[in-house]
Formats: sequence, C-alpha cells, structure tokens
Amino acid sequence: MLRRAGPSRGEVERLAREAEPAFEAIVAAGGDGTVNAVVNGLAGRSLPVGVLPLGSANVLAREIRLPRDPEALAVLIAAGPASPIWPGRIGARLFVVMASAGFDSEIVAAVSARLKRRAGRLAFGWAFLVRLWRYRVCELTIRADGIEHRAAAVIAANARHYAGPFVVAPGADLAQPAFELVLFRRGGRWAVLRAASALLLGRLPRLGEVTLLRARQSTISADRPLPVQADGDIVGELPVTIEVADRPLLLIRPSD
Repeated sequence: MLRRAGPSRGEVERLAREAEPAFEAIVAAGGDGTVNAVVNGLAGRSLPVGVLPLGSANVLAREIRLPRDPEALAVLIAAGPASPIWPGRIGARLFVVMASAGFDSEIVAAVSARLKRRAGRLAFGWAFLVRLWRYRVCELTIRADGIEHRAAAVIAANARHYAGPFVVAPGADLAQPAFELVLFRRGGRWAVLRAASALLLGRLPRLGEVTLLRARQSTISADRPLPVQADGDIVGELPVTIEVADRPLLLIRPSD
C-alpha cells in the first residue's frame, strides 16, 4: 500500500511562517526534513519547537532521547522544558542535525521520493548501491576556521547520530555553537565500503582515514559539481559556506 504523501517542504515552511503569535510552541510531526522546514519557516522567531517523530530515520529524536511511549511524549511536548540549541546555516537556510557533501549527499540526491514513501529507510539502501556502482572520485577543499584540508567527502554534524542509531561525530553537541566536521580523506569504492562497515559496527570515528575537527565556519568547494544536503534534503551545490547560525533555536527536549 502506498503511504499518503504529506505536505511539501514549502507547505510546511509556509504553515510555520504563518503561525499565530499567540501559539506557545510549534510541533513538527514528521522526520528530520519536516523539522528542518519548520525551523526555516519560523525564520528566527523565538517560538519553541517540539518533535513528534514520524520520519524514516528520526535522527534528532534519537539525539535528544525523546521518549518512545506516546503518553510520555505527549506530556513532554505539552509541559517539557525548551532549551537552546545552535543550528547550522548554509546561506540563508538553517539545518538542525547535519549537512554534507560528497558520496553522502549524492546518495540523498539519488533517493526516489516514491520509493521512500513505499519503503522508508530501504530507499536509502538502494540509493547507496546505485551511487556505489556509479561512483566517481572527487576532491573537496575544506577551509575550516582558516585552515585548509582535503577530503573525498565531508559531514558537518551538529548531532552525534547519523542515519538513525549510528554514531558518526561523538564530540558533536547541539547545545554548543560549533559543529564537528567529519572528513573522509580517501575516495573510491573500497574506501566507501570501509566507512560504511565501520559505521555499522560503531567504529567510524576510529577509522584511520577519517578525521574529526571542531569548527564554527567551513567553506567547501570541489573539482566538479556536487550536491549539498542538509537534514536529508538537497539544498544546493558546491561551493558553499557552512557556519553556525546567528542565534539559537528553542527545542522542547527532555532535561539531562
């Protein structure tokens, strides 16, 4: 059976933008892409955001340890504390969990929206195989806080988790005004398979060809056109500048 398609990203942004000033909070019912659309629709308004995780991966929900029990989640959304987190920014667009360029963003670009509605996370597995078969090595130039690095792919992570339960950036912290850059220094199919295996085994941060850096701003360019994804949606092409947003976002989350 086909899943009913929800509102488009533009529609979600519009609804958030037109939210009444008297509202006490906005609740994003969906995945990380829906949260991203709500955050961008609010455009800097200091209105707390809650999350009802109904997406494929729900990385943000895992990161902040939202309760799985529906009653406990309802109580949290209705009366829980709202604490500041620091989104990232690409141009005028904000992201909450992560942004990337390289093999990871090419997977996102290859995901079929129709297959995603039918199969959920399995659509990303199919896109992974397609992009692996069609893999082309690229070289990225990353200038992070004034220091230049080279890599085949990069993830700018605000959160520790990636693609659901997997830890990609152990030092990332939503509450800190900085992100963790995950640099994949080697390209090629075998390098991709090593990184994927290490991710599944929980060992990616310890992989020798992966470098982790803390940064507040990073400019990324490449030797060929490459898409850039943020929170699971394509938001542009290289070159881009990724930086910490000017102001924090209020997120309803369990207290530590």
